[in-house]
Amino acid sequence: MTAAIKPTLQTNTLDDPKLLQFLQLLTDAFQNAQLVRLVLSKYQGSDPELQRLVIRPVLLKNELQLSFLSQNRTFDQTHNYPLSDALSLLKQQLGQQFFSAHLQTSSHEQQLSFSKKGKVLLSKHPVKSAVATVETAVDLTHNKAKQRYVEQSRPYLQALGITDAKGDIIPAMSKKWKQINKFIEVLAKAIQQTGLTHSQQLHVADFGSGKAYLTFAVFDYLTSTLALAAKVTGVELRQPLVDLCNEAATRLQLSGLQFEQGDVKHFQARGINVMIALHACDIATDYAIEMGIRTGAEIIMCSPCCHKELRPQLQSPAVLSPLLIHGIHLGQEAEMLTDGLRALLLEAHGYDTQVFEFISLEHTSKNKMILAQKCKKAGDNAAVLKQIAELKAFYGIKQHTLETLLANSAVTAG
Repeated sequence: MTAAIKPTLQTNTLDDPKLLQFLQLLTDAFQNAQLVRLVLSKYQGSDPELQRLVIRPVLLKNELQLSFLSQNRTFDQTHNYPLSDALSLLKQQLGQQFFSAHLQTSSHEQQLSFSKKGKVLLSKHPVKSAVATVETAVDLTHNKAKQRYVEQSRPYLQALGITDAKGDIIPAMSKKWKQINKFIEVLAKAIQQTGLTHSQQLHVADFGSGKAYLTFAVFDYLTSTLALAAKVTGVELRQPLVDLCNEAATRLQLSGLQFEQGDVKHFQARGINVMIALHACDIATDYAIEMGIRTGAEIIMCSPCCHKELRPQLQSPAVLSPLLIHGIHLGQEAEMLTDGLRALLLEAHGYDTQVFEFISLEHTSKNKMILAQKCKKAGDNAAVLKQIAELKAFYGIKQHTLETLLANSAVTAG
């Protein structure tokens, strides 16, 4: 589970008869193969990302378990538990973090809720249709514990060496496969939230595209899954990689996917809707963000690395010196400040911005993502700019490339 347990009720509901009755109903439905799903909502815990939990039965290696899907603002996470462990978790969560639970079985629905005063309410309703029975059977048969945003059978995966001739994932590429799926999952939610699913023409620019695993995946998702008229441009400094990727796109007849030699500093922005820059070193990330803002991109996705610019400028308070004598801590502080200022500058220019772990360190050492989505309503830019100024003054920062680039853009535009 992603959220820490944080009791919020004044009364103890753990042994409430109605809560125990609800958990017994869940147990009976699970053991009798009647459980469709359990949805926990009205979350009031400490995790700012978590929104709700969706729990379904799933068959894993011939063992029936409960799959907990944590639905977050930016990405989803799935954990599977045997019944006993699941019940223990639910007993701690219900009435402590989640204040509403809807249990759906093949024969009835149960609604559990908690009032502000700690009163537990339980109501029962007959199921409205026979769809629930079918849904249960489908979930167990196809084992949908993990949703994939990328179909493993897609031709480009074999062309890029991620799958073999049989369509199986090549073991050495398993981490890359997981990274692709997580990236497309984050992108899919951002596209939906910004309304780009209704665009007649969508232009994506991927800077530092490299071997273009993600570039091909983005194009395939937009054109095949969403059926959008999309143009995707991969920008890469190394000409041999540009040629290799263009040849693969031509061989696969992917009209609308192309690769150009260059870098983010010199690329001429042409109506970009989605700007991607993964692992752009040091201030190259700042150039990418500035370009995304200047061209009016609805979505900006960055995975920064090599935070060098601010580190020599840092003037931390003396009280922190015992911590910062360790180089790794100083580097982490510089990284936090650099990306924190980037996020604030994006907010000051009309973007709703999140900084989060893109994928586990198990799969990549460069796992932070800055995701910015253009706001439909203007925010309090003056307040954000004041926060930026105060942070710079506190740490003694005199130069920040993104801030300078944005100031120059405003002068040029004016």
